[in-house]
Amino acid sequence: MRQYKVANRYAKALFTLAVETNQLEEVNKDIELIRTVDHEEFRRIILSPIINGDKKVALFDAVFGGRISKLTQSFFNLVFQKGRMTSLLEIRDDFALQYRAYKGIKIMKLTTAIPVSDETKENILKRMQAIERYKSSTLVLEEKVDDSLIGGFVIQIDDELFNASIKHDLEFIKTQFVENMYIQKIR
Repeated sequence: MRQYKVANRYAKALFTLAVETNQLEEVNKDIELIRTVDHEEFRRIILSPIINGDKKVALFDAVFGGRISKLTQSFFNLVFQKGRMTSLLEIRDDFALQYRAYKGIKIMKLTTAIPVSDETKENILKRMQAIERYKSSTLVLEEKVDDSLIGGFVIQIDDELFNASIKHDLEFIKTQFVENMYIQKIR
């Protein structure tokens, strides 16, 4: 829990600095670049307490030097100097959350039993965008295939879940049979 608080403060500081210096889009692109480098070995080195901070800074510079803005580079150098390099992954994730909240972007996770066509995805996206509480937001689609759904789909936006899967319907029917509500009403 403490790691999250530290990451949240650093991410908020970077976000605020990027907004104040009108470099928000540039810093966001840098953070997205850092998010794409999700190599297991890179993560192990950054999180390792055995490897000293100078080597971690050198690795970060070797991987991202020249590819990210001066502001982002300076910020992460400060993070490394303060010994907070183990929070790097949480900082980049928290920054992305703050950026999406600021821009009104919501992630719509679509889980289906089989891969669906682009036309179907576009239709679902339009229907969700038509719902009043999502009209002012930009929905970004993330898709996943889960064959245990049997059929249908599940949509998750923030903490809301729209479950239109066959698996959900079958589980609902099963609970009705187990509870046997109709026999209890007869007695």
